[in-house]
Formats: sequence, structure tokens, C-alpha cells
Amino acid sequence: MSFKQINEHCYYYHSAVNVGYINEGATGVLIDTGIDRSSVKKVLKELKSRELPLTHLFITHAHADHYGGASYIQDHYNVHTVAPMLEEAILRNPRLEPLYLFGGNDPLEELQNKFLQGPEMKVDQVITEGTLFLGSLQVEIHLLPGHSYHQLGLHFNGVLYAADAYFSESQLHKHKIPYVTDVDLTLKSLHKLLEISCEGALPGHGDYEEQFKATVGANISYHEQVLHWLETYLQQHPEGVSHEHIISSMCEHYEVNAPQLSQWLLYRTAVTAYLIALRKQKRVRDKVEKFRWTFYPVNKA
Repeated sequence: MSFKQINEHCYYYHSAVNVGYINEGATGVLIDTGIDRSSVKKVLKELKSRELPLTHLFITHAHADHYGGASYIQDHYNVHTVAPMLEEAILRNPRLEPLYLFGGNDPLEELQNKFLQGPEMKVDQVITEGTLFLGSLQVEIHLLPGHSYHQLGLHFNGVLYAADAYFSESQLHKHKIPYVTDVDLTLKSLHKLLEISCEGALPGHGDYEEQFKATVGANISYHEQVLHWLETYLQQHPEGVSHEHIISSMCEHYEVNAPQLSQWLLYRTAVTAYLIALRKQKRVRDKVEKFRWTFYPVNKA
């Protein structure tokens, strides 16, 4: 973990989950908070030692590893908290995250952990894409869904804090099947990143890069390769394959590590996102057969 300065006004705390920070005069904005109070206390210690202010908190999306330290900040600092529309409902009601991952059933106790459910927090301002004023700062907000429902990136002074709109290449290969909720939207967000003019970008997991668009391109290629594998797999099974069996086969092929229910649920969501993308693109067809959601290849002329 280390606190890094990008330019005169932009910083980030480099860790397993990056925490951004921007500053101008008496205004200081923390971008995400890490997974828990222990993580964010290290960031706050750095701000204090450098005599940097903290007046605002900007949450990019409602995944527990990005907002878990927020309630601690709100308990100890007078901050104005800004969050994306829709995501803010989860931030105020964190039980919604394990609830939706568990398919709408009341989550088992083992799913109510800091990785899937951060502490409840307050949201003062709900926002979407556009120009935003935070104290003395004027920032541009970009809508970057796909990894989460209404994820937002923040662009200030030449630096794009891109949240989980893209991952470092090492993260892609570590997780093998990246967590996304909608692959079509993920790809649209990635192509949108290629059009944003900035001096560099910081993903939620990975390093700040000036030449970040090469990494974005690698993300696009990776998702396309996963889609191709899945389409090819279904072409080899013209009799159809059930949703559950596809999840099992794809996780086995990519040799993911999911010994716990919570991990398996994350992969189930990700695999389903790739399936839905193929369905939207009319590259597969589906129907409910014998009470199983079943997928079939599309016969190509």
C-alpha cells in the first residue's frame, strides 16, 4: 500500500482496491473508501500527515470493497457524500447486495460478510453523468455501467478515476472470468473509455497508466475471447445445455477458484452476463425446457 501523487491536484492510495483523492484549496474529495475501516484509516492517516483536507466523499459504485470504509469516515468527518443513482439505494441498504446475488432469497448468514455487504452509509446527493461541482472543484462524471448497474467514473485535471469499468491485465488473468453484470454494457463502456481524452486513468484494481487505452483494449479482447469460447462450447452441444451446467463447465474450463457459496454466486452472475450478451446478439437461443433454463447454438447458414 502506498500514497501516490499523479499531478498537482490528483492522488491515489494504491492497494488491492484503489482509493482516489483530488484536492484544490480547501476542498478535498475521496473517491471510494476501500473495503473496511482498517483500509480507509490508512488513507486518512496519509491525508492528515500531508495536511490535505477532506470535505467530500464520492462513491463510484455499490460494491462492498469500494464503500466499506465510508461509514467510518461519516462518523468521524463532516463530509458531503455523493453517489450514483440506483447504486445509492444499495449503499443505504447494503443487504441488497447479497440479496440480489442470492437470486432474491433472504441471504444465508455466510453471505452477510464484509466482502458482500458493507456497513450502511448516508448519501447526501444522488447523481448521474454530467458536470458536477464539489466545493471549489468542477469535475466531469462519466456513466460506465456493466460491472455494476450505474457505475460512474470521475474525470478531473486530466485524470480519469475509472472505478471498475476496466481491470489491469493481471486482474483479468487472476479472476479468469471477470465479474460483470452485463457484458454488452461493459463493452460499450470500454469503447467509451477509448473516446475520453485525458492524460491518464486509474482503474479500481491496478496501476495508474498514462497509456491506459492499451489496457482498455486488452479488456475488450479478453471479453470477446470469453464470448467466443462460450459460443463455441454451445455449438458443440446442439442438444442444448442448462444454465447451471454451463456455469459448471465454464468455471471448470477457466479453472476458477470458488470453494465457497459467495464466490460461486459471483461467478454465476459473471457467466450469466456472458450468456445474456450472446442472447442479445442473437448468437444463441434459449428456452425453459423441463424446468431448466436451456441454451442452444444458433444454426448458421
